[in-house]
Amino acid sequence: MSKKVLVPIADGTEEIEAACIIDTLRRADTDVTVASIHTYKQVTASSGLKITADCLIDECKDSTYDLIALPGGMPGAEHLSRCQLLITMLKRQKTANRLYAAICASPAVVLAPHGLLDDVKATCYPSMLDKLNSPSKDKVVVDQNCITSQGPATAILFAIKLLELLYDKQIADKIAKAMLI
Repeated sequence: MSKKVLVPIADGTEEIEAACIIDTLRRADTDVTVASIHTYKQVTASSGLKITADCLIDECKDSTYDLIALPGGMPGAEHLSRCQLLITMLKRQKTANRLYAAICASPAVVLAPHGLLDDVKATCYPSMLDKLNSPSKDKVVVDQNCITSQGPATAILFAIKLLELLYDKQIADKIAKAMLI
């Protein structure tokens, strides 16, 4: 059964992280919706790559997702943090015990300031670990229904862990093997 995942993006999103999340999950036939938090679909990622979203975040507000996964990047994470609709959706996700995830700057810049890591062990980009209540130096951290990771070099491991939690280890291992991980 296909799972439903939301990947919000913004100007300044880290393109490697966004691509790893989206591509890896879609390899398992996951229904991934890429949503721009702006009033336009095409965003300019942190290194200048243009990414076109499937829709705008406002079109997603009434949907239920098995996972909301945030790429990092600066100033992308700052833009995500200022999107009140996204924060509301993330809080609803946490309260409903559905999965939510963030990588790189997003755990420290998006999740932590909005209380989404208050009772959760997490990781993020190493220079931002001091912004977390219960920091870990692990590459990928799973605590309760929250998954966090460090940055571009850990993005595929992060995405494989998301597959494992959405489906099972067998599916995650199958995709990882096909990707030579």
